[in-house]
Amino acid sequence: MEYEFRYSEENAKGLIEMWKGDDCLARMTYSRLDPNNIIVDHTAVDPKAKGTGAGKRIVMEMVEWARKNHQKVLPICPFAKAIIEKHPETHDILRK
Repeated sequence: MEYEFRYSEENAKGLIEMWKGDDCLARMTYSRLDPNNIIVDHTAVDPKAKGTGAGKRIVMEMVEWARKNHQKVLPICPFAKAIIEKHPETHDILRK
């Protein structure tokens, strides 16, 4: 499945969206603490994409984005936190 990820950030609030064609399948919001630290506060998956792995895919995209952009992440979103906790290979992005 081909996804397009769109990123936006304004006034210390950020959004990552996962699109397939004209459908936004998932979105994740975050707040910026400082230039190198974000708090992931919400992940939402469109009901028609539930059970497809879309939620996990957007979390893993955020992990890759954080690595590329030298960000540390504090996941307070229960879903994102659970995915990260289940995957020790993602723990390098966690804010200590």
